[in-house]
Amino acid sequence: MRVLARRIAPSRPSLSRLRQPGSDQARGIALLLAAILGFTLMDATAKHLTQSYHPAQVVWARFVGNLLIFALIFRGGLLPLLRTRQPGTQFARALMQLASVGLFFTSLQYVGLAEATAIMDLNPVLITLGAALFLGERIGPRRVAGIAVALFGAILIIRPGLGVFQPAALLPLAGAFTYAAGALLTRRVRADSVATSVLWSAVVGSIATTLVVPFHWQPILSADLWAFGLLALLGTLSQYLLVRAFSAAEAGALAPFGYTGLIWAGLWGWLFFGQLPDLWTVTGATIIVAAGLYVWSREARLARNN
Repeated sequence: MRVLARRIAPSRPSLSRLRQPGSDQARGIALLLAAILGFTLMDATAKHLTQSYHPAQVVWARFVGNLLIFALIFRGGLLPLLRTRQPGTQFARALMQLASVGLFFTSLQYVGLAEATAIMDLNPVLITLGAALFLGERIGPRRVAGIAVALFGAILIIRPGLGVFQPAALLPLAGAFTYAAGALLTRRVRADSVATSVLWSAVVGSIATTLVVPFHWQPILSADLWAFGLLALLGTLSQYLLVRAFSAAEAGALAPFGYTGLIWAGLWGWLFFGQLPDLWTVTGATIIVAAGLYVWSREARLARNN
């Protein structure tokens, strides 16, 4: 795993820097795409585990595993990494991440992976709106159009599956709100290192879930140890990439690319659970990818013209 202690610039990059070719915007998009791929693999692993274990135990394994991986990497340097000038914001961000993971993992017991991801992936719209309302980031009409088209693609995926519209579908919907809140708070703490932000999530998540998991504990079978280990590894790496992405680029610019998780979720659902995406899913996914690529092309064109 890459060294996690790289510092993030404490101030917002200048507009000219953001619009340079190959600048923070492009790097942030690439980091987000990698994070989404890792998260969907983690989600598929979590769905596999929640068929046999309570979601609280799976969420606990995800965060405790993160903390153990950090302990192996940094050994005696964990406490210095927790130092931050914004402990309240870091704590709130960590709670939002914990809530997002918990709500989504719980929904996987009742809702298919592709359907749950489609509902959860409404969060890019929430991130974009939140960035405009709370972070002062500009949203041009073309970006708004791209977000709207991507949202329409997500609705196409949800619409045909009437079984998705059940109380359990509210879990990933609530998870979308908490995910968006966590992403926006990540922008607030970008003066901290990536390692500090990821470690705060691991510590808060580990403590909170350790208080709950004894009430739902089931002995872990040796045949499932690999899945629990993979869950922790993917969660740590993906969260690291996510924090770097939102620290490098504007939240609104990254938002459309979060929809690529729908494609991966459909693929993993087919490969691992025999859930073949239907025509509506393929159509919606195609629209989502096209909208995301359009928004990215607009960013690239602005960069070349400036």
